[in-house]
Amino acid sequence: MTQIPGLVRGLQERAARAFPGRTLENVDGWWLRYGDSGAWWAGSVLPHSGAAPPDLPTRIRVAEEFYAGHGARARFQISPGAGPSGLDEALAERGYRVESPMSLQSAPTAQVLDRLPAGGARVRLADRPTDEWFATWSAVHGPGGDPEWDMLRRVVGPSGYVCVLTEAGVVAAGRAVAEAGWAGVFGMATLPAARGRGAARAVLAALAGWAAKQGAERMYLQVEPGNAAAWRLYERAGFTELCRYHYRTAR
Repeated sequence: MTQIPGLVRGLQERAARAFPGRTLENVDGWWLRYGDSGAWWAGSVLPHSGAAPPDLPTRIRVAEEFYAGHGARARFQISPGAGPSGLDEALAERGYRVESPMSLQSAPTAQVLDRLPAGGARVRLADRPTDEWFATWSAVHGPGGDPEWDMLRRVVGPSGYVCVLTEAGVVAAGRAVAEAGWAGVFGMATLPAARGRGAARAVLAALAGWAAKQGAERMYLQVEPGNAAAWRLYERAGFTELCRYHYRTAR
């Protein structure tokens, strides 16, 4: 689905602020980000300014030197219309491999609320992560430790952290960050034993309710095309695809 490039660029930059790296350098409009958390995409380049094809090799080398200085490989996020033309091809010529295809999706908040009415699940909402929230997230996505906690503490925008509780404890979690009329959905996690029982649906509904109270009229999220269960949930909630994007990582 073709969209205005400025919309895609703006949402990806909002997402970057919701996953702030430890270090950020803005070099002529390219965001060079480095982070020590498990969210490796928080440490990728957002090449969100134009560059003439003859200038691309120099711009790429500057990024590579930045990451080499942190003992890391350069990684670029490639979104349609959100960067200079020819960058993807230039990176391919330098041996960068394609990784992690993703789908950027959005929906009106009111529509999500209408399609996912509040059910009988016990939901707890907080403005910062709790130990239970973090434990559930870590059980699904892998141990994050102090770097992941530090990343969450660096988020500046209003944040909502949702937990779904049962007698066994917290079984699902997710978070949202609001900025300028949009709310991004991140960190959706459901314990394996609770899947297929509406826990993720309850998390998304609660996040939509929180977003509405923040004045966010629209929501966005990123999902792997191969994640069929998540894709079905988001489609049922009214999310539609804005674009596909991917990453290029140095070998």
